[in-house]
Amino acid sequence: MSTYVIGDLHGCYDQFARILDKINYNSALDRIILTGDLVNRGPESLRILNYCMADKNINTVLGNHDLYLLYLMSINQGKGILKKVIEAQNSSQIFEWLVNRPLLIKIYNKSLGKSFVISHAGIPEIWSIQKAERLAKEVSIALKENAPYVLQAMWGDKPDRWDDGLTHGERYRTIINYLTRMRFLSESGILDFNNTSSEPEKGFKPWFDYQSKSHQENNQYFIFGHWAALNGQTNDPHFIGLDTGCVWKGNLTALRLEDLKKISVKY
Repeated sequence: MSTYVIGDLHGCYDQFARILDKINYNSALDRIILTGDLVNRGPESLRILNYCMADKNINTVLGNHDLYLLYLMSINQGKGILKKVIEAQNSSQIFEWLVNRPLLIKIYNKSLGKSFVISHAGIPEIWSIQKAERLAKEVSIALKENAPYVLQAMWGDKPDRWDDGLTHGERYRTIINYLTRMRFLSESGILDFNNTSSEPEKGFKPWFDYQSKSHQENNQYFIFGHWAALNGQTNDPHFIGLDTGCVWKGNLTALRLEDLKKISVKY
């Protein structure tokens, strides 16, 4: 029995099927966790969603593109490559499945003595893991109770820094932006939404460069997708980027948690 975390699919079903074959995925024994962004950009978002929904051993954290799909579904607006999903006969089941996916998954492997924190974009240093879990759960509950409100409120780049006093839509928006859109941060935690490259602008650093070294002592690993420009390179083995640009004709990458082995297939 193995647990695999697989990077951003973006509608690349053929590569998804190939990597499942390559890891000899056994749906009765193994577990798959996706880093979010199952949909958009690639050609077969609907096929991926249907496959994942049919397998109880596949789960995912929500990515910004998944939330975008949920928004379009909430206003019943077919748009672009996602039109096929929104107009599918089982669109209501897809919405229900996606809206019940978490923003963060934490796994503790007792036999390995290691913990794994999985979110689409990462976790800012200004939050402890426990706080990130609480905030992620807060948004998940709000999505289940009033999805249209949260999905409408999530749009925008402001506030661009966390404040514990934030409320309502601004609070949900900021939590979502850190967990699903974050790349570079300032020392005070300001998000840089414009830079999608691997090189920071002055005054900013990759979010994982601010983290203390306590994660090494505590055997904690942070696993994320979202940032294809990194091609998985973080210069710290405890921060593992799995978006290796499959939809951009790069690789699709899986990580086996039991031995931290990476397995990839080419586009």
